[in-house]
This record gives sequence, C-alpha cells and structure tokens, in this order.
Amino acid sequence: MDQKFSPINEDLTFQKQSYAEQTFKNISFENCTFEEVDFSSTTFISCKFTDCTFVQCNLSSTNFNTAQLNGVTFNESKILGVHFHSCSDFLFAVSFNDCTLDYSSFYQKKMQNTNFTNCSLKEVDFSESDLSKSTFDNSSLLDSVFYRSILKEADFRSAKHFNINPEVNELKKAKFSRNGLEGLLLKHNLIIE
Repeated sequence: MDQKFSPINEDLTFQKQSYAEQTFKNISFENCTFEEVDFSSTTFISCKFTDCTFVQCNLSSTNFNTAQLNGVTFNESKILGVHFHSCSDFLFAVSFNDCTLDYSSFYQKKMQNTNFTNCSLKEVDFSESDLSKSTFDNSSLLDSVFYRSILKEADFRSAKHFNINPEVNELKKAKFSRNGLEGLLLKHNLIIE
C-alpha cells in the first residue's frame, strides 16, 4: 500500500513505495528521505524539495515541471532521461553520488558547486549550463554535450570519456589530469599516444 503525501511533508522517510506514473502538484517536502521508491514517469508540478535525500530510487523519466530542488542529494539512484532544465531555477542545488543520469538534461541550468561522484552521465546535455566549481569525480561523460557551458574551476581530473571543446566553452582554471587532455583535443582529430 502506497504511503500518501500530505500537502506539507517534514522529516519523513518513505521506503519501498511506488508512485510510478502519478502526478503531484504543489506538495512540499522538507528534510525527507526516499529509500527504494519508484518515481518512474511521475510528474511533480510546482512541488518543493528542500534538504531531501533519494537513496536507491528509480526516477527515470520523472518530470520535475517547475519543481524546486534545493539541497537535494541523489544516492545510488536511476535517473534516466530527466529534464532538470524544467525545474525552477530558484535555489536550485543538487548533488549526485553513484547515480545513472544517462540521457538527462541540464540545459541552461545554473548549478555551481554541483558534485557528480561515480556517476554515469552518458549523452547528458550540459549546453549553456553554469557548472563553475563543480566536480565530476570518477564519472563517465560519454557523448555528453558541453556547448557554451561555463566550466570555470570545474574539476575533471578523474572524469572519463568527456569531449569538451575549449573554443566554445569557458574553462578558466578548470582542472584536468594529464591523461584527460585527450578529451579537450578530440575536435582536432589528433592521435595521442
């Protein structure tokens, strides 16, 4: 039986529930934890998540339509094809640990100081986003798109499989390992051995 949401939810833990393909509107979650919850294809319209944690959740194709994500942490979660660009920009702050975010989009998001740790970011769209001071620790960025992105002081030292064109992205003081320099030169079709 699914645990129901109140209009305001504070300091609650939701475990092993399924809300797949449901729609929620104007619901507030503060300091809540979601463990092994299925939110696949769920729609959150103008909902607020403040200081919440998602652990081993399925958020594939979740729609955060104008939802507010402030201080939200995602751990070991499946987050395929989520359009984070549809979230409210107000107080947008998220972090990801051991998550699969393939085919998601952060188009034009201001998300300075965002941490991506041990994540799969295959074909993620970071176009025109501001990722200043963000970290991509041990994360794979295979075929992810960086175009007119602000990557000032971002840390890619342990990131893998990225392709970032320095000519169309702002990279001032971004950090790369010597082994990762190839990801900055792919555009030039050079052979690096």
